[in-house]
Amino acid sequence: MPHFGPVELILILVIVVMLFGVGKLPEVFGSVGRGIREFRRNAEVGDEEKTATHVEKTVTTVKTETTEPTHTS
Repeated sequence: MPHFGPVELILILVIVVMLFGVGKLPEVFGSVGRGIREFRRNAEVGDEEKTATHVEKTVTTVKTETTEPTHTS
């Protein structure tokens, strides 16, 4: 994975300013932030759904594997 030092980050910032202009920067970074938050929220919901499905399958398996007690006289 590439490592970005201070020089590279400044160069990227200069390019972004040249492309979008100073006035659009808050809007661009706000959109990026919203996208990241939405991604994290959806990832958490996906994990919860996987856990719930796993629990349902486990409960069903346990229910089908249990047997009735046998009575001996």
